[in-house]
Amino acid sequence: MAGDLQPEDVTRALEKGRLAPFYLFYGPNEFLIERVLDNIREKFIPENARDFNMETCYGGEVNPSDVINRAQSLPFLSSNRLIILKRTDAYKAEQLNKFVPYLEKPVDSTCLIFLSEKTDFKNKFYKTIRGAGLAVNFSDLKNFQVIPWIQTTAREIGLNIDRDACALLQDISGGGLRKIYGELEKLKLSFGDKKVKEAEVKELAINSRMFTIFELMDALSEKKTVQLLSALSRFLDEEDKRAAPLQIIGMLNRQIGLLWQASILASEGKGAGEIASKLAIAPFSAEKLIRQSKNWSAKGLKKGISLLYETDRLLKSGSRPRPVLENLFLSLVKN
Repeated sequence: MAGDLQPEDVTRALEKGRLAPFYLFYGPNEFLIERVLDNIREKFIPENARDFNMETCYGGEVNPSDVINRAQSLPFLSSNRLIILKRTDAYKAEQLNKFVPYLEKPVDSTCLIFLSEKTDFKNKFYKTIRGAGLAVNFSDLKNFQVIPWIQTTAREIGLNIDRDACALLQDISGGGLRKIYGELEKLKLSFGDKKVKEAEVKELAINSRMFTIFELMDALSEKKTVQLLSALSRFLDEEDKRAAPLQIIGMLNRQIGLLWQASILASEGKGAGEIASKLAIAPFSAEKLIRQSKNWSAKGLKKGISLLYETDRLLKSGSRPRPVLENLFLSLVKN
């Protein structure tokens, strides 16, 4: 919800040493939740006092009254206590409501963080936290938010990377934060304190498996059937057999969207620089998209979206991925 806190609000509070006595972390962005929790664990409780002042509990496995008792305990050898309650949504509504009296009069020295995959803000428990302004929405990042996130995360791990390199990294990784973070760590190991530019990211991509999906999207966009089927086969062989098909669908959805937007913007007379800015991609990627979009009609791109939905349905219904995906790519190239 628009009025809820964002992850960066919690991070800023942590940097000032002023975490609230409780928070609700919710939303689909599990990787970002993990990152913020790791940051809190590291900075909120001194290392020598963590065994006494930091606990992780699981909803459905511990009674709400036990969690409250722990939250009401005073810290030892530290000024703070941290309790993380995962799977909060495992509790029934009447169990959740047992937390409400504590939420109305919390212990200031404790930070109690509730993690919930499912939330019902009509429920008194969730409503109370939102009413206190302490519900934190970990939504998936929008396309334009990914590059600033890469820049911030790179600084946190001591990596010096320029904006165009960030845009390229987003482009070739498909935008998944977990994968991007892994590539940032590789860049840090490979290049240390050196300024990382597009050339370094390309070097990393060529020597890693993520280059295959990059190559696959290029072959599709340029309608090169032989290279396309070869890259598809290699990608399916290299990646996790269960995750790879849906990763391909996600990347295709993004690529077709970019081709469509680039085509429209180019027809309006926009140049590569302006298109790069609007689509939050590297300038050389914008130039390539403009060129590739000429291979596609608006009708063909629209049909491509329909083919993606049908393929997604087939994959989720248990159809064999390889022939289904081969048929999808061949159909797309004919558009």
